Amino acid sequence: MTKKWLHILLFTLCVCAVLMPDAFAGPGTGGKLPYEDWLTSLRNSATGPVAYAFGIIGIVVAGGILIFGGDLNGFFRTMCVIVLVMALLVTANTIMTDLFKTSAEIACAATPNVIGAAA
Repeated sequence: MTKKWLHILLFTLCVCAVLMPDAFAGPGTGGKLPYEDWLTSLRNSATGPVAYAFGIIGIVVAGGILIFGGDLNGFFRTMCVIVLVMALLVTANTIMTDLFKTSAEIACAATPNVIGAAA
């Protein structure tokens, strides 16, 4: 008799979980962490037009030095590669957005409640 009630209870819980409206899936406004402001500012600075221009200039200069630099010592060649990689990292988001007309952002669309929606 106990197993029967346990099965009924589990079945009822599963049905309620499946049929429950998506109240728990809504976007939260949660607490704001103390370091979010300067991280947002840093992200905006690293993806803005000035950073994009400096990134393009860095790619051209570092690439030109590596191609036409001739015999460079190991330290200077390593520094040029580091500048080239940093410039590519800064400009990657803008370049990909320009090429594919989409960015690396997940957009959340509001969906109507399916259970109570009128046709």
